[in-house]
Amino acid sequence: MKELSVAEFGRRIAHLIVSLFILLLVTFVIGRVLPADPVGAIVGELADPAAYAAMRQRLGLDLPVYEQFFIYLKGLAHGDFGTAILTGNPVSADLAQAFPATFELATLAVIISTFVGVPLGLVAALFRDRLIDKIARVISLVGHSIPVFWFGIVGLVVFYAGLNWVGGPGRVDVYYEGIVTPQTGLLLVDSLLQGETDIFWNALSHIILPAFILAYAAVAYITRMTRSFTLEQLSQDYVIAARAKGVGPARTIIGHVLPNIAVQLITILAISYGGLLEGAVVTEIVFSWPGIGQYMTNALMIGDMNAILAATIIVGFFFMLLNFLADIAYAVFDPRTREAVR
Repeated sequence: MKELSVAEFGRRIAHLIVSLFILLLVTFVIGRVLPADPVGAIVGELADPAAYAAMRQRLGLDLPVYEQFFIYLKGLAHGDFGTAILTGNPVSADLAQAFPATFELATLAVIISTFVGVPLGLVAALFRDRLIDKIARVISLVGHSIPVFWFGIVGLVVFYAGLNWVGGPGRVDVYYEGIVTPQTGLLLVDSLLQGETDIFWNALSHIILPAFILAYAAVAYITRMTRSFTLEQLSQDYVIAARAKGVGPARTIIGHVLPNIAVQLITILAISYGGLLEGAVVTEIVFSWPGIGQYMTNALMIGDMNAILAATIIVGFFFMLLNFLADIAYAVFDPRTREAVR
């Protein structure tokens, strides 16, 4: 392993900043041309024209779009995301409450998808064209084909309403709300830190189904890519030589193949994690999960661009950051990538 050059690291940071700026610009412009009326959402549809015009001027919507954008950038540089029309609170305060719920859900989902998808892909490649491989391919096909919201609704009907194996919508039952003081924002962690084991188990019963539903699409992708990477390595000379020496299949996979596809898996897992943060929107709506996805959806309904922009920036930043870290890992651990960049 060699150190990453300062110049290359700087270029990657610059690409991250430019990508984030373009995301912000495109989202801002689209938000300004949408037919939604944030002024009407505040003053009401029956407000007199003078009140409507005054509120429009107060929000700065009477200015040209480029001036509005630069004013927004100026506030953003000072950590000011504006005020949410939906709640009347600073957007930063709303996101501080909503994002941990999404982060908790997506993190549990990526843990599940990793511990299921990677081993399943390895086994499918090792037993190519056998029953386990066919099952893995069916799982991948179904995961890519059926919408998440359908899985969510069916899961609630079967496992919550029918079998009563899991908790219902929301992060916790109503009578447990407000007992745990937010510290990390992660309810599972905070409940354990404060010794509220009853709330922990209740919160776990609520998160387990949406986490599995959200993870399923990622499992399909991770399984398919892991299988592809493994099949490519199984045809290499070093694997053939290992088998000729009498190395068993499990030892070949764990000791030889897995280290050689580790960097590729890091990239796949990073992309999956970012996708789970984005894909949580539909899952949160189905399960009434009070995260950033539901917050964005409610903001979109009334054209609350401050909330939409801030949420887009947060999700986009984390997605780009994960891809950036994956690129850095590739450049550090794979010399071929580093040489290609140069």
